[in-house]
Parts: sequence; structure tokens; C-alpha cells
Amino acid sequence: MKKWTKNASPAEPPAREPELSEYQRAMRNRLLAAPVVPAPEPWRPVASAAVGGLLGIGFAPHPDSGRDLVMVVSHDGHGLFDAVTGEKIARDRDPRPEDSTPDSAADLSCPGLGPITGSRVHIAGLFGGGLHTTTGDGWTLEVVTPAWPDDRVLLSRDGGLPHAGPHGERWWHIFHASRSELRAAGFSPSGHTVAVATSSDLSLWTRTVSGAGSPEAGRTR
Repeated sequence: MKKWTKNASPAEPPAREPELSEYQRAMRNRLLAAPVVPAPEPWRPVASAAVGGLLGIGFAPHPDSGRDLVMVVSHDGHGLFDAVTGEKIARDRDPRPEDSTPDSAADLSCPGLGPITGSRVHIAGLFGGGLHTTTGDGWTLEVVTPAWPDDRVLLSRDGGLPHAGPHGERWWHIFHASRSELRAAGFSPSGHTVAVATSSDLSLWTRTVSGAGSPEAGRTR
């Protein structure tokens, strides 16, 4: 018995992507041409720590000193770093399964460890969430991708894109995620720390803010 099959209709050709405008091309070329440079004063690099299988990060203040702490969630457990020194101050290699990743909680949080045991920390990264992108005293952090899939992290004092001024004066390309997938980038709530996390590394920058004892000093938005 002969079996008849219906011929499939030819696939529709994909719609042509609109070409970049002259303005868009110029901005993309400026981003591509900007090399990675050190963050400007008062920022200073703290650490670049290898964290295999990194899933996300979050900030918490130290309960005694108030200084920024960075919690890291990875496939190998949880870790806690001092954002001023870069020192790893606590480690949990075997968190409970229900607490191991932030997607188990509605607010994408994980239980704290070490000096912040008993609290919960919001984690930004693979499962969603986000960090602060501005500070109260005018710093901005952006992630741009002029050449996918490599993300670039820009620190600026000019309000963000399109960055009309020269690179290295009011905006700085401080990190290029060319080897690993970007997980999160942003400021701590205090505005004293910049953190960039990829699937394999944690990079930190810190600064001292004038009048840091004031509740408004460096506050992020």
C-alpha cells in the first residue's frame, strides 16, 4: 500500500535585521576601541579570586564594623569575602540542598555564613536578580556587549551611555568578560565596593568615601 505524505512548505526566509544607523555604528566602534584600563581614583583593585562554577553573588554589611562583605554562591558551596581586603573569611562547602542555590527562595536569597549567620543575602547571577548600578555621588556601572558574546563592564561619572567624553576621562572600560560568562556586576548598597562576577572569577574594587560614617555617604540607587 502506497503511503502519501504531505509536502512541507518551504521555510520562510528570516526577516532581515535592520542595519545600524551611523550614530549606532559610531558608538559601537567607540566601545570596541576602548581598552581595559584600571579603575580611576579613588577606586583601587582588591582581589581577583578564582571561583569555579560561580552562580551568583550578594552583599551584606559586617555586623560589627559595617564594612562590605561579598557572599559567593557556586557549585562548590558558599563563601564570604571581605570586600576591603579580599580575604575569604568563611566557607560552607556543603550547604543544605534547599539552601544551596537562590532559586529555592522567592526572593533569590541564601542563608548567610560566618559573621552574618542568621541573616539571608539576596543573590544576583545565573538565576536572576541584580546589583546596584549607580551610587548617590554620581558613579555608574554598565554592562555592554558591542561584540557578542563578550560582555564589557564600564565605570563612569558622566551618567552612562552614550559617553560623549574621551575614554579614560569620564568613563573607563574596567573589565572584559572574554574567557567566562558574566554572572553579575554592580555596586554594594553602601557604594564603597564594585564587584564583577563571572562563571569562574570574582573581581572586587573598593574606595574610601568622604564622610563614610554618614548614613547618606555613598548610598546607591
